[in-house]
Amino acid sequence: MSHPANSYALVADIGGTNTRVALADGRRIITSTIRRYANADFPGLESVLRRYIADEGGVDPVAACVAVAGPVRDGRATMTNLDWTIDKTTLQRATKAETVAILNDLQAQGHALGYLAAANIRTILPGPDTGAQAAKLVIGIGTGFNAAPVFDLPAGRIVTPSESGHANLPIRNEMELRLCQFVSTAHGFPAVEDVLSGRGLERVYAFLGTEAGDPREAAAQDIMAACADDSDPRAVAAARLFTRILGTVCGNLSLIQLPFGGVYLVGGVARAFAPHLTRFGFAEAFRDKGRFAGFMGNFAVHVIEDDYAALTGSAAHLVALGATGSLAAQSSS
Repeated sequence: MSHPANSYALVADIGGTNTRVALADGRRIITSTIRRYANADFPGLESVLRRYIADEGGVDPVAACVAVAGPVRDGRATMTNLDWTIDKTTLQRATKAETVAILNDLQAQGHALGYLAAANIRTILPGPDTGAQAAKLVIGIGTGFNAAPVFDLPAGRIVTPSESGHANLPIRNEMELRLCQFVSTAHGFPAVEDVLSGRGLERVYAFLGTEAGDPREAAAQDIMAACADDSDPRAVAAARLFTRILGTVCGNLSLIQLPFGGVYLVGGVARAFAPHLTRFGFAEAFRDKGRFAGFMGNFAVHVIEDDYAALTGSAAHLVALGATGSLAAQSSS
């Protein structure tokens, strides 16, 4: 396939297991160019991007932006669950793009807000109408857990990174204390991510088995499947406990950031739980803040069900930087 040189942006979403790469025309992802690569097959991102460029007929992108599942500092990213280090020099060398950028994956999700189809946004808790400039909060629940506030300022959008998943898990009762002790890491304390993630759901299931004197294991996807058809009461109980802790943590983060523009849950686990959040008490846990319970009604909660949102956010970030524009818009001017 041949593409005009210096016309499209190259965007990538780098997870712990797979990397997805695509071309973008302005903020629009060209879906026919989306390709997925298994990280285990490559020594690093540069090899992945060179393969993609070859697979797309030697495309020469004008700009490139990658979203990384890990912390980004001073233009350098370290993967949380993958032994890759990514910097702008490597990205420029691999793509030969004039402009390059590196985002944390939650930052990319934040930059996607406002540019996703309404059909891909499921509302869990409605909230009052607010202005477009109101602060928002993206919370990612998948292989790990993280959150990023989104601020629309006169100078442009700012999405600040964090490592919220490594904060201490909140404890409200004796059972949750026992759960925290059960999932405590080698570091001596239970982090939010130790429960609120795919692996965390499996730990909750195992914990309930230990509590019942009948320990057994189950994979996260099997737990969710059993919730859908009510075939395993322990799976339902695990999902209910998971949901209530998720509601508590999301409520805490909302009080810290005051996202009057809405809370947006993203990630594979968030999408899997979306049909069950109301059933398992998310709203009650989210709003269980004592005298601030009524105040919590200011925050709408949604689930983003667009699997390519991080790619869209990466493309939108490049547009905001002035690095790219839409070919359609250019041709009509």
